[in-house]
Amino acid sequence: MSTASTSLQSHAVINEAVQTLRDGGLVAFPTETVYGLGADARNQNAIQKVFSTKNRPTNHPLIVHVAAPDKFDQDSIDWVSVLSPWARDISEDALKLINAFWPGPLTLVFKRDKSVLNEVTGGQDTVAIRAPNHPIAQELIRKLKSGVVAPSANRFGKVSPTSAADVRNEFEGELDLMILDGGDCSVGIESTIIDFSSGDHPVLLRPGFITPKDIFAKTGIKIYQAGEQIAVTNSPRVSGSLKAHYAPTTPLRLYAPGRVLDALSEFPDIKSRVAVAVWDSESSLGEDGHPSVHLHEVAVPSDSTTFASRLYRTLRDLDQQDWDLILFPEPPNGEEWDGVRDRLQRACFGSGPSSSNHDNN
Repeated sequence: MSTASTSLQSHAVINEAVQTLRDGGLVAFPTETVYGLGADARNQNAIQKVFSTKNRPTNHPLIVHVAAPDKFDQDSIDWVSVLSPWARDISEDALKLINAFWPGPLTLVFKRDKSVLNEVTGGQDTVAIRAPNHPIAQELIRKLKSGVVAPSANRFGKVSPTSAADVRNEFEGELDLMILDGGDCSVGIESTIIDFSSGDHPVLLRPGFITPKDIFAKTGIKIYQAGEQIAVTNSPRVSGSLKAHYAPTTPLRLYAPGRVLDALSEFPDIKSRVAVAVWDSESSLGEDGHPSVHLHEVAVPSDSTTFASRLYRTLRDLDQQDWDLILFPEPPNGEEWDGVRDRLQRACFGSGPSSSNHDNN
């Protein structure tokens, strides 16, 4: 496995990565959300390598990552020309979101252009697209002069990687993979996904760093929740929407405030080696009257943005420390917490040594 420790000025290394993609190979690279396992979105064989490497179901669609022009004024980018090889029926509302949030952690779903490979869309008539906000990702995609599919660079359903070291640890000794090291991911959870393909109203398919409130504040456009009283046909399948996902091997559960013992009751045989995440703004569990003698407390940020940026790092670290059980506090109410709440709930369902046997539908 080769790792390129890539500074933003290391154009030669990025050129090597571009050639790897052109030759049908895979390249792991950083985005602001998580590290992606990249392949040329026009290369059927390369995309099949992505699925086999991750052990990802072939009907689970991928996101096409695109790049802004090399030298651009954010207000004058012709995003329609960037999108037209991949998508059709791009609405004015969609362009408002793009101009407000791209490049950034926002994925939009459109009707697909007929040239888009079925392997990308999972056989659907829709395609998901985003422009990542990371200079290495942007330069890589721009120089390739194509789109790049880039699901998280880890085994399917497991905790997403937010550093080059995470990717190395995931595939060490199993895969000769070029990894572009761009440091830790700043956002730390996958992008928000909005559907513009299923009707007259944009619908939230996956929460993330960018919330419906953020979108309304910047564009005046209301984003509907799935299931709201609007005329929507069946929503398309999208990345990260399976019930079990982002999961550690160690069992993971959420606990309500002051209810750690309730979470422990699900595991009556566990007497020790329990890691309990507690808010950094609160006192220890012991002061709350819980039997902390058997619990190891780990402070987690009480700010939603910082919590998100460190979530997968914390889960990976705890998963490697041989705990019998990991407990996390239930995130507070509020849209700013919906992204991490979604990831934690799916991680809980998929966690444990038999997680591969969970129903992922």
